[in-house]
Amino acid sequence: MRVIFMGTPEFSVGTLEALVAAGHEVVLAVTQPDKPKGRGKEMQFTPVKIAAEKHGIPVYQPKRIRNAECIEELKKYEADIMVVIAFGQILPKEILELTPYGCVNVHASLLPKYRGAAPIQWAVINGETVSGVTTMQMDEGLDTGDMLLKTEVALEPKETGESLHDKLAAAGAALCVETLKGLEEHTIVPEKQGDSPTAYAKMLDKKMGEIDWTQDAKVIEQLIRGLNSWPSAYTQWDGKVMKIWAADVTDTASGKEPGTVVKVTKEGFEVQTGKGSLLIQELQIPGKKRMDSASFMRGYQIAEGMMLGGAHCN
Repeated sequence: MRVIFMGTPEFSVGTLEALVAAGHEVVLAVTQPDKPKGRGKEMQFTPVKIAAEKHGIPVYQPKRIRNAECIEELKKYEADIMVVIAFGQILPKEILELTPYGCVNVHASLLPKYRGAAPIQWAVINGETVSGVTTMQMDEGLDTGDMLLKTEVALEPKETGESLHDKLAAAGAALCVETLKGLEEHTIVPEKQGDSPTAYAKMLDKKMGEIDWTQDAKVIEQLIRGLNSWPSAYTQWDGKVMKIWAADVTDTASGKEPGTVVKVTKEGFEVQTGKGSLLIQELQIPGKKRMDSASFMRGYQIAEGMMLGGAHCN
């Protein structure tokens, strides 16, 4: 097929690579505009742009895909289908209906569950044991189009947002190739979505990473894993922001106030929560690398009775 590919972050790259490897003619890669990054404000290419240029695929970076000139530009390529994965802009009806096979989206959840911008992380935060990828025929709604194919991916007990991202990126790449084959051969029967049984998987922000120690230990532990590696869960310690990268739920019963350090060993320290406690295993403070708790406590003092939490310090 002649494919116009739309995507922006690293999650999209595997699917682009898979389409090329499968012999599809990717005639154009559409991605978000380059952005300045770092102290030097150097323009940074999107991961999809880097991958497309490696394969000699033309790149188009519109600021607003809805503009009439953008639609006219896409028409020039006479594509059979558009593949969209984490592009970052909402497509108008004119683009959805521009090609014979329409627009196929690769979405990182088992639709209709977890429609929205951050389905991977919310699956971990909410304690799901199974996630997956769905390909769907896009319509004007937000992740509401007819489902084409699905594949399930099991979550490991210590799955993080980052590790699940990588699993689903690989699963989505394979599923997209399978979907295009099925569409060409007319073997796919689209399936309507019902109502979503989950809340909208809203975009992540840094504020949601602040740990509320009054919550259950298991809820906090899932938040820590879900926000690993971005934006990360954090708390306050000694007037500093302490990022928590890994923790284990324990059954230590202290009766202490949530946020209190209730046990300190050579391996780590436990913090009281609203129910149960958390053994902090890996952390990070400003200006330092991630480290295990044992290494941290060789350089900094953590004592029983210390309190974590409080107002966020920028």
